[in-house]
Amino acid sequence: MLKRIFSEEQNMFREAYRKFLREEIVPYMEQWREQGIVDRSAFKRAGDQGFLMVWPEEAFGGVGDDDFRYEQIIIEENAYARTYDWYSTLHSRLVGPYFIRYGTKEQQLRFLPKCVTGEHILAIAMTEPDAGSDLAGIRSHAKDMGDYYLLNGSKTYISNGINADLVVVAAKTDPENNPHAMGLFVVERDMEGFDRGRNLKKMGMKAQDTAELFFNNVKVPKRNLLGDPTKGFHYLMEGLAEERLIGSCAALSAAQLSFDLARDFAIERTMFGKPLSAFQNTQFTLAELRTELDVAQAYIDQCVALHNASELTAVDAAKAKLLTSELQCKAADIGVQIHGGAGYMDEYPISRQYTDARIARIFGGASEIMKLIISRNSLSDEYEPFNIRNF
Repeated sequence: MLKRIFSEEQNMFREAYRKFLREEIVPYMEQWREQGIVDRSAFKRAGDQGFLMVWPEEAFGGVGDDDFRYEQIIIEENAYARTYDWYSTLHSRLVGPYFIRYGTKEQQLRFLPKCVTGEHILAIAMTEPDAGSDLAGIRSHAKDMGDYYLLNGSKTYISNGINADLVVVAAKTDPENNPHAMGLFVVERDMEGFDRGRNLKKMGMKAQDTAELFFNNVKVPKRNLLGDPTKGFHYLMEGLAEERLIGSCAALSAAQLSFDLARDFAIERTMFGKPLSAFQNTQFTLAELRTELDVAQAYIDQCVALHNASELTAVDAAKAKLLTSELQCKAADIGVQIHGGAGYMDEYPISRQYTDARIARIFGGASEIMKLIISRNSLSDEYEPFNIRNF
């Protein structure tokens, strides 16, 4: 494997976060999976130790270091500790930055400090029963009533939907005259007319609460509007590159763990008097997978570097998401096959690796959508042939 470069501070951060997971999160994961939701105290414990939101400035309670590699470390360690269905990154890096990018100073001071400490948990509500990857098709709408917006609609498959204290809701603001006009509204837990439906039962990611949300004449004050009420669609698109990079880091880390589980089992398991790892088919299968993982890691690390330099494109992020989500499923499938009957048993970690993996090819943009984005670029007049690129 190629040597990966992290600073001394980042390596220390990794060790400290690994210790935090081992002591504060791992012992409770089985309980949380059984109950279908992580205790809110997990967010508070992470916030108390500075592991929840690293990037906000000190004025908001953060460290003020926006290097994405810190979140990459958090994502990787959650995967290796098998605690990813806690999914703190959704709160920290998927939703939190919307307040910095589009919020006012007043909103940042009002919302961010309690998000950093874990007192308030974040969610974002885009998906609807009839609108997933096609965000332009959402039906939720918010009518300007002067001092406030009147929000109506429903959302589904919302991660952190039960735990969330603040939900960034995408809704159309002029559906009759301008169907593309959309706003982002911060809905608070106790707002009248805001109701939560079921904590949905899922194939995998059992501890991640995923809910239906309903908005019935919710009065959202204008001070809770993020940015321009007509540009929400563009705001969501601007955040997709980072969202897909986050998904890519998670998918690849899970794939790395699946390889390790398969490798260890192949070495320990004997068949016909010799280790399973001694059979050529096992060796070739793992050799091919190891190569794919290493190549993918090099690409993802380069995407992280580009993102830190504000140069990661939507197309390159789509390639990362497509590559790693497919690889996550492949690695888990190979792992189950190598485990044989044991791989089908839930007591073996590889079983959960398999069921948790399947959603990766859907959320954050399905693989088919990623292919569409990549093909449009590859076949457009703006396509730049590889041999004349500037290196």
